[in-house]
Amino acid sequence: MVDIRRNDTVKVITGRDKGKEGRVLRVFPDKHKVLVEHVMMVKKNVRPNPQKQIKGGIAEQESPISISNVMLVCSSCNKPSRIGHEVQGERNVRVCKSCGSTLEK
Repeated sequence: MVDIRRNDTVKVITGRDKGKEGRVLRVFPDKHKVLVEHVMMVKKNVRPNPQKQIKGGIAEQESPISISNVMLVCSSCNKPSRIGHEVQGERNVRVCKSCGSTLEK
């Protein structure tokens, strides 16, 4: 099970972009990877396509990064923290291990 979801704020804890924070754009649970905004930028050659008004050239885009290399940033204590789970009512919710607040929006 993946504890990181779309639109969560995460901080990169290791790798070439260590220390950067960004919003999760997409999660790939089968590959254990996430796509984070402005993290792991790579250059891609793009062919021109006049029908779609796409100019050719070199474009920069995000590349997936391993889930083990990012930590979820708690919104209340504003620091990267581990994630726990609790049952509130009939729902399972994610909980910050350091301050104990729920991470659900």
